[in-house]
Parts: sequence; C-alpha cells; structure tokens
Amino acid sequence: MTWRRLADPRTAALSGAWLLVVPGTDGTQEWVEGAAAALTSAGAQVITVHVPTGTADRGSVADAIRVALADQDATLAGVLSLLALDETPHSAFPLVAGGNAALLALVQALSDIGIEVPLWSATRGAVAAVPGEPLASAVQAQAWGLGRVIALEYPHMWGGSVDLPERPSRRTLARLASVLTGRDREDGVAIRGSGLLTRRVERARLGGARPARAYRPEGTMLITGGTGGLGSHVARWAARNGAAHLLLISRRGSEAPGADELSAELTELGARVTIAACDIGDREALAEEIARIPEDVPLTAVVHTAAVLDNGVVDALNAERLAHTLRVKAHGALNLHELTRDMGLSAFVLFSSFASVFGIPGMGNYVPGNAYLEALAEQRRAAGLPATAISWGTWTGAGMAEGNIGERARRHGMLPMDPGQALAALQQSLDHEETHSVIVDVDWDRFAVIFTSERPSKLLNEVPEARRALAAAGNAPQDESADGETKLAARLRPLPVPEQERELVQLVRANAAQVLGHDSPDGIDPARAFRQTGFDSLAAVELRNRLNATTGLQLPASLVFDYPTPLVLSQYLRGELLGEDTAPEPGEAQVGAVTLADEPIAIVGMACRYPGGVSSPEDLWQVIAEGGDVISSMPTNRGWDLSEFYSSDPEAKGKSYAREGGFLHDADEFDADLFGISPREALAMDPQQRLFIEASWEVFERAGIDVQALRGSRTGVFTGLTHREYGRGTEGTPAHEGLEGYRVTGNIAAVASGRVAYTFGFEGPAVTVDTACSSSLVALHLAVQAVRQGECSMAVAGGVAVMPEPHDFVSFSRQRGLSRDGRCRAFGEGAEGFGLAEGVGVLLVERLSEARRNGHRVLAVVKGSAINQDGASNGLTAPNGPSQQRVIRQALANARLSAGQVDVVEAHGTGTKLGDPIEAQALLATYGQSRSGDRP
Repeated sequence: MTWRRLADPRTAALSGAWLLVVPGTDGTQEWVEGAAAALTSAGAQVITVHVPTGTADRGSVADAIRVALADQDATLAGVLSLLALDETPHSAFPLVAGGNAALLALVQALSDIGIEVPLWSATRGAVAAVPGEPLASAVQAQAWGLGRVIALEYPHMWGGSVDLPERPSRRTLARLASVLTGRDREDGVAIRGSGLLTRRVERARLGGARPARAYRPEGTMLITGGTGGLGSHVARWAARNGAAHLLLISRRGSEAPGADELSAELTELGARVTIAACDIGDREALAEEIARIPEDVPLTAVVHTAAVLDNGVVDALNAERLAHTLRVKAHGALNLHELTRDMGLSAFVLFSSFASVFGIPGMGNYVPGNAYLEALAEQRRAAGLPATAISWGTWTGAGMAEGNIGERARRHGMLPMDPGQALAALQQSLDHEETHSVIVDVDWDRFAVIFTSERPSKLLNEVPEARRALAAAGNAPQDESADGETKLAARLRPLPVPEQERELVQLVRANAAQVLGHDSPDGIDPARAFRQTGFDSLAAVELRNRLNATTGLQLPASLVFDYPTPLVLSQYLRGELLGEDTAPEPGEAQVGAVTLADEPIAIVGMACRYPGGVSSPEDLWQVIAEGGDVISSMPTNRGWDLSEFYSSDPEAKGKSYAREGGFLHDADEFDADLFGISPREALAMDPQQRLFIEASWEVFERAGIDVQALRGSRTGVFTGLTHREYGRGTEGTPAHEGLEGYRVTGNIAAVASGRVAYTFGFEGPAVTVDTACSSSLVALHLAVQAVRQGECSMAVAGGVAVMPEPHDFVSFSRQRGLSRDGRCRAFGEGAEGFGLAEGVGVLLVERLSEARRNGHRVLAVVKGSAINQDGASNGLTAPNGPSQQRVIRQALANARLSAGQVDVVEAHGTGTKLGDPIEAQALLATYGQSRSGDRP
C-alpha cells in the first residue's frame, strides 16, 4: 500500500443541504465548527445532527435525523460524519469505540429512512499518509476498514473516508470541501497541509534490494491461534528454522483437534512445545502465560494469527457483534503489544487480511480489526519497535480459504496460496523489515473486473495487470437509450408478459448459480427460497451487486430477503425495469373479503399422525371403526431410563406410576431436505416443529392444492403447541456442539407457525397458541375467525404434541391425574385418570363459497365456535361448570343453531372423578335440554 499525491483541488462548489453528524463530546468541537464552515463556504446548507456515540443505535440515530429534517425544504445532497473522531468506549461494549459504533448505526439509519446520498466519514490521524508522519489513532483506523465494506454493500450511498489533520486551517477546509464534491472519484483521501493524498495498491519493489537482515527465530516464539490452520503452518516453519521453544496459544489449547499430533511433529523437528488454552483478549490471563516462559528460552518473537469470524452484512451488525470479533483480533493484538514492548523482541508479526485492503461484503465486523492491526504495526515501527503486518490472501486448506468465504474468494479471482510459498513470503517480509505488506495470489482478469463492477475504484490504477484487465473488459455500466431506458428493459418491453417473466427468471437463476459456484442454473429452483439453496448474507450482497450491474438498477441490500425466491425477485425486477406494478408493495394494505357472519367455513384438507401407526385420516377412521387400542409402552429410542422414573408406588417421589401412553415411536424421522433445512438445524428443532411442518405440507397434498402456487398469498397458519424445552441438558456435550445458532429458533413455540409460513411463503397471520389440552381447538377457532374476517384467504390450523422427556408423567403422577395403564375411560365407571399421548393433526380451512368455486372437496364445515376461560373455579386446574355451559351456548349462537339441532357431541373428557362430572353436567345442561325421547 502506498499514498499518492493528488493535484491541487479547484474551488469547490456544493449545493443543497448537507447533514453534519457529530458526536456529543467536547474534544471534537474545533473540527465540528471547521467542517460546518467548509460546507457553508462551498455553498451548502448545513443541518447539524448530534449523536450520543456511547449509546447510539440505528433507531435513535434515525429518529434524530428525521427530527433534523422535519422542517427543511432544501434537497438533501450529502452527509458528513465526524462520529469516528470520538474514541470514547461504548457504554455497553467498551472494546468498541463509541464513534465507530455510531458510524455503523448511522449507515443503518440512513438505509432505514431511505436516504441514499453520499456519506463521508471523517477521521483524524487514522492513517500515516506522508513519510515520517505518526499514525495517531489505530482505533479510528477501524472506521476506514468498516468503510471499505460499506462501499461494497452500499455502493450508491458511500462517499468515502477522509482523514483530517490535527487542526483545521483555511486551506485544509477548502480541501475538505473539494473532497466532498466527489468529482475525482477518490474514496480514501488524507488531507494534509501539503495537499491531498490517496491510497493505491502497487507491486512491492523488493526485487534485487538488499535485505536488512537474515531473520531466524530463536528463543521462544509465541503464536496465537497456534493450533489452527495458519498458526500450525507458522509453527512448523519456525521449528524448521531454529526456534528453540514454541508457545502455541489458542482458545482450546491442547483440547483443540490435532493438538497432540502437532506437538509431536514440532518436537520431532527439534523444538520444545508448550500448548496453552488462553483468551488473548484477557490481558491478565495472557500476562500469566507469558510469565511462564522459561528463562533459558526468552520470548523473542510474537506471531498473531488468531481471529474470530462472525460474518454478517452491515445491516445485521451492532456494537455487540463488533466487540465479539475485535476482542481477539484487535484487543488481543493490543495486549500482546503492551505486554511485550519492553522485551526486546526481534519480530512482531500481525496476520491481517486482504479484506482490510479491498473490503469483502458481509465482513463489516471482521475488517475493522484487521485495519487496526495494520495501524498498530505503523505505530510500533514509528516507536522503534519491530512490526510486520501482512494483509494475507487465502492459504490452501487454512483460515478463510475453507468454507464459503474461500470459495467466494476463488470465484472472484483471489486464489488460495500454497502455504510453502506464503511462508517464503513471510520470511522475505521479515528479512526486509517490511511494516505492511499485501501478499496475495490474484487472477487480475477476474478480480479487477468484479471489484470495480458495482463501484468504480482507482485503488488498482498502479497495478499493470489490473489496468489491462479493466481496459479489456470496458467495465461500463448498462448503456441507456435516449429516453433513459437500459438495453435490458428495451429488449424486454416488446416481448409478451410470459416471455418477459421467463427471461428474468432465467437471469436471476443464472446469476444466483454464479454466486454459488454452480456450473449451470439447473440447480436453482425458481420457487425455492434463496436461503434454502445455500445463500447467506454475503451471497445475498453479491447477487444484488451482480443484478445491479446487469440491470442498471440500484437495488437494495435487502433484496433477497424482501423477494426471497427467483420467481418473486424476477417479478419485482420486471416492475422496476418496465415501470409496471407486478405485485403489492411491502406493507401495502389489501382489502380482504369479509364473509357473511353465518357463512360456514369449509374444511378442505386433513393430515395427521397418531399413535398406533396412524399416518392418515383413513388410518384414523379404521382405528375408530374397529375400536383399536393404540396405547403402548414407553419409546426405546429417546434415552428414557424407566428404572430412573418408574415406580408402581404412587407415593414414590420423583417417580411415575404409569409407564404406558400414546406414543409416536418414529417421531425422530424427518425429511429435512424436502423443506430446505440442513441436517444440523433439523437436529436442533423441536420434534413438534418437524411434525407440524410435515403435516402442513401433507394437508395441501391431500387437498389437491399446489402449495407453491400459494407463495405470497394471505394464507394463515395457526398452531396449537406446548413448549417442551427440547434438547435441555445437552449443553456442553458433543451432541450440542455446533447447534447453538439453531437452538433458539428450534425451541421457540412461536416459530412452529412462523416456520411453515416462511417455508411456503405464506403472508397471512402466523400464530402459535398454548392453551394446554384445548390448544388445537383454539387454533382452529382463531383460524376460522381470521378467514371469516378476511385476514387470510385460507388457513392451516391444528395442533401437535411430542414428549422429548418423560417429565410430564412424573408431574401428573404427583397430582394423581394419570391412568395407571395409560388408557383414558372418560365418563366411564372405571375411569381412574387420563393418558398422556402424542400426535399431530392439521386441517385446511377456507370459506365454503371459495371451496365450491375452486372445486375443492369439502370434508366438513365449521358453522360456529367460541372460546372462554373457567375464571375463578375450585382450583387452578379444576373446570367450572357454568363457564363450560356459557361457552357451549355461545358456540351454538355463533353457528345460528339450537342445542336440539345437534345430534352428536364429542367431549374432551378428563377420565377423572373431579373433571368428568363437571363436564357431563355442562353437556346435560345444554345439549340435554328440550330433546324428544327418541333423540337423547
């Protein structure tokens, strides 16, 4: 990396209103006044917004901007942020500078409001742009790193980063105004008294230069991330080159996979090896490890390779996620620096990333830490201390080369390096005492074109191969016709609508396939959600950028989340390209069809799985017709230990006197791939969620309805379910490893309905209810109400129950509520309690008139329903007769029926001496009145 002087700027002319976003601290006042003067002198109207950097979030910043703009008539032309000047630690996450967190919130707030004018972020002393100049703030350098990611994710919003001198002057203020015009298309500028300077990448001029030394490791070399892919390569290199002792520090230490084998290999190479588990973000813990280094092999070198990845687009980040990655990468480096600066080291190597130089979409919390390392190296070198920061490309089989990031880097022309060649380059950097090097293996024909495709950049102007590649590609945006229409739009307009749609679907599929590295678009299902085909946040941004370049549109970063399938996205693109309304805008209200109050709701589909091998409504009817018994002994595939919780003695504490029930013995079986769910996520899902989504899919199959055709429709989902704490007790075990990210959505009851809506693209209400035994009936009641009121066109309604643990047996045994043999004999003379059972039942409902119009088979109709609560009964779990009579009468009234018109009643029945008489009395008091003797 080098700095090049720019030509002296012409007089700047700005227009419109500019937001000047400033921190609420006193130390920046001189530049607050200076920046306002620079904007005003250039002709801009200044609107100042004060942001409390220590606590700011996107919502509060957005509110402050809205208030500032409320009474303004001038057109907003730009935003200048001075937030990064405030290095005060964030109030909740002190590893993050409040100013940097506030800058992140500002970007998110501007996006939320829909403001897309150039945003410039100012720092002071974040770069050393002229020889001999001290780099004053490595903390503010993080804002430059964040900016490089923002530039790729928000190419039409980001103006750039500008580094200010210590004090403003008339000349430097004029230069600031000139930079803000953006006319030179430079997005990384340092303003100094001698002029303007900008960043460039150029080839290192080592050539035949004489090395300053021939570096050889001796004594102890401390390597962070020492048991990881990069750290282990460095350790082998050090052992081969004479290191007497290697202190390998990592989070898991000797428990890390392959640690023992690595130690044996290094020992065989002649080095003493110590592997230690240590959080390098903990200064005291790190100091203790350093203090343990034997005196006969003093510490002479530090190599910091450790890092934490937590990928996420800028829109999804916050101060907490910034702190998570900075703790190891940046704060760990600071701890190493402070603890070793007086030890006379011969090498202090910081492993940075090429992402810090070029930016990578989706790594907004990783790049700032790398920018900090490079700045720290500058500071150490200026202080006379050894320092070598290397912005590495990917290494074959190590670090970021593994997984999605490495694959995406390869597709973009950033090729993985052979570790042996990379280590030779490390040796060369140490021999020449380079402060900062960028070591990458690049296919410039690909990388240069892709890097500049969405946002032109002069960063590569001094790399001959990049210049040639860009010249050959032309890298021009979509040409426009005389009326401003792109070539793509002009080509589509005369085509019939179905052909337009086919073209755009194919365009989206082809670009999606390229993003995922597929050879053809055949594997991209037009109706399947992008996330289910392998898209993450990084891929989403890349697809957006590709479509921007292809269509000439300026599409939002949230594109694939707002329009989640190729089919839906192509419809949106058609509307944007041709100016036609193709679908309701997000949030656009639609008037639902409100039915007559007495129109029945039709049940047009049913799916179920119940004990006894019942897997269909036909199976259920057969069991009922034959009087079958589906109760069985406890399942043997759930890890339940009968000896631990069963006792025939009802008085035994912590035991159940029942050991039979209605079980789904195959509840562990699930076709995750059918629903685009990974095996790991499926493992973390409550079996109740798995069963309900399967049954929901089947209910459409049995109704003869193509569920894909309902994507985007106002179909509702109403689920009755009780939270079970699936997976409780597995924390810290091998079974739990890697599931943490899925446990929340896998266990929250609300997700049971939301997952069905998400998977099938339903946009009606999605509600999960837990009213114990009545949950599924309440779900049906709510679904019927929603369809009647026009809140949804049709609805899935049902309930599900699976017991991952036998705790319910113990609890109800204490209440003496269970039947000993698991069989409920409701209203019978031999009733001794109820039985616990499992199952899933799902219905599909719509208005009767719609069912007939659509030719759907009507299985039954719901004329009326009602719900209430027992109120103050004789105990929390005891039923209340009068309340039950009232809800029955209300349901009859809603159905416009009298009790005498009802022929058959299916009752709940508790099978207990307390509940059965109360329920029976309520039934007799309602349905049993005013009936003829021949119709009891």
